[in-house]
Formats: sequence, C-alpha cells, structure tokens
Amino acid sequence: MKLIKRILRVLALFIIVFSLFAWISGRTYLFKAAYYNFAKIDDYKHFTNNTVATGNFQPWQVSKQYNKAVLPDTLTNLLESLKSVGLLMIKNDSIVSEKYWDGYSDSSLSGSFSMAKSITSLLIGVAIKEGKIKSVQEPVGDFLPEFKEGEKAKLKIIDLLTMSSGSNWDESYINPLSVTAELYYGADAYKTATGVKIVKQPGSIHEYKSGDTQLLGLLLEKATGSSLSNYAAQKLWQPLGAAHPALWSTDHEAGNEKAYCCFNSNTRDFARIGKLMLDSGKWKGVPIIDSDYYARSITPCGITDNTGKACDYYGYQWWIDPEHKEIFYARGILGQYIIVIPSKKIIIVRLGKRTAIKRVHTVPTEVRYLINWGLGS
Repeated sequence: MKLIKRILRVLALFIIVFSLFAWISGRTYLFKAAYYNFAKIDDYKHFTNNTVATGNFQPWQVSKQYNKAVLPDTLTNLLESLKSVGLLMIKNDSIVSEKYWDGYSDSSLSGSFSMAKSITSLLIGVAIKEGKIKSVQEPVGDFLPEFKEGEKAKLKIIDLLTMSSGSNWDESYINPLSVTAELYYGADAYKTATGVKIVKQPGSIHEYKSGDTQLLGLLLEKATGSSLSNYAAQKLWQPLGAAHPALWSTDHEAGNEKAYCCFNSNTRDFARIGKLMLDSGKWKGVPIIDSDYYARSITPCGITDNTGKACDYYGYQWWIDPEHKEIFYARGILGQYIIVIPSKKIIIVRLGKRTAIKRVHTVPTEVRYLINWGLGS
C-alpha cells in the first residue's frame, strides 16, 4: 500500500511539474501531444479542419478484370502486417484492383501525412502557371515579411521545394519539445514556421524538413489571396472530379492549414492526384500546373545530402525511385503512398497505419513491393 501511495505521489508531482512547464513556457500544445500520444490516420477527428469542396463528380471506370488477379501472398502478408486499410491500383484509367481492411472503404477518410507535401507542391505549380508566383527563384521574402532581411532574405521558393532551406528546423517525431511536434499539435502554424533561423547557405544541402513545406503553404496563401483548402478545391479537387470533399486540418478554427501534412481523403480520390501527375500535370488534356514545373517536380534535385552524395531521390516535394527513375511517389510517415509508374500507366494508392522500418536508398520496403507488383501487372 505504501508503494502505491509513493507511486501516486510521484505521478501527481510529475503532472504538476509538466503542467507548470507547459503553461510557463507557452507550450500548451504539450497537453494535446501528451493526450493523443502518437500521430494516427484519424487525427483529423481531433483537429479543426477546412473543407476542400468538390464539383462535378467524374467516376473512375472499372476494368473488366476488376479484382480478378489475386494479390501475391508476399505482398498481402506484408500489407496486413503493416496494418493497411486501403489498396488501389488503376491501370489505363480503370480500377483493376482494390482491397480494404479494418472497416475502411473507398469513401473512408484517412490522413495523408506528408503526401500533403506533394499536394502543396502541385498548388505552387498552379500558382506559377497563373502568374501569381513569378518562378521558383522568387524570394520567400516577397510573400512573407519575416524573410525580408538578413540570412532569411537569401531563401528562395526553390530552396523550400527541394528541402534545402538551410534552416535550423528540428525534424523530430519523438521529441515532444521539437518544432515538428509544436507544428502538429500547436495553434499557431504561422509563428512556428516563420520563427526558424537560416544557419546554412540555402540550396547547399538537402535535409528533409516539414517546416519548409509549411512555409510554402503560407506563401501560397499570400500569393493567391486564398486559403489552401479553397485554392485546392478550385484548382485541383473540382477540376479532377473528386467524389468526396476532403478535409485539410488547421492549427485552429478558421486558421492556417497544415500544408506539410493532414490532407484527409480516400484511395479513389487520392488516385486523382496520381492521374494528374501521370498525365504530365494535365487533366483530360487541360494543363493544371506549369509544364516546366511538372518536369522538375519529378527530377532529382541533385543537391548534396547528409551522406555527402547528390540527392537522386527527391524533386519538388515528390520522391523518386533511384532504381527506376521514371517512377515517382508521394509519401506519408505511416505508409501513405500515391505511386506513379508511367511506363505501365499505373497508379497505386496504399493507406495504412504502419510503415516498414527498413529503407533501401530511401525506398521503404512496402513501396518496393508495390512497385514490383505494378511492374509485373
């Protein structure tokens, strides 16, 4: 009984100290971080969200071979071990394979996590095509006043797109005191993202940082005079004929969208992003994004990374398979993917709750399996 009382006293003391620290330091987001613990694919239920509205629905065709081919056992076992909730393959504009788990369906919402980075990149391409952004060489300070002076004034849009800002952003998913945790659970994305310091020459080293994408989202709002969700609805979701409204989580009610993550949709509508990219940034022959921007989006940036080698796996917020350089994909931290295989006219979408730990030249194990599945189809 004495031991239990001691444990309860220690626990109570910890809660008091934790609460005082959170309040005094201004890091009240820690309460939410502690309560929800780890990021999950249904976190949109815990956040405020802006709606990405639909327009006229354009249904996918369903292949005569729909679900006739059995998934390889090795792929099925891997996907199930990683708690997949949805898998979709589209070939030649028709759905050929589709499978769901854990009560999910073709209309179930799921968080995209960093697949949203690729969507934000697309919106930059739209803004360039419309002339609202002059080029990727435009200074970030033209849109965000915090970047008009000092080292920050050297930062250009291309440096954010290629994850080479040179900022001191801490891309930590474990440390609750990191700016990444603050951006995810906090209530002021603008302050958090613009509060970085530039500590390395922009464009000199490729380092993955969610803060870079959040800055892209903030400058997009300045450039377009529209929220990300409204701009995405007008320029992507409606022209692409999405079936269901998406939700883009925000830092607070009517606040800034979390541009680097938290675009919530389903397999069939996510696949429309893949279709747009498969068709070189066009939808049914109509250009949606700038053509040069599209090409550079899926071309390795070639900037030296932390290994001392030229980056051959990342373009403008899109991942590239170094073993098959024509293949590119959007990627979320818990194994969310939109994979595009141009030579096969294939789009693969996988949604789930886990990703494999193993990476081979940046490519997760399940992505390699999915690519091989697509190449063999």
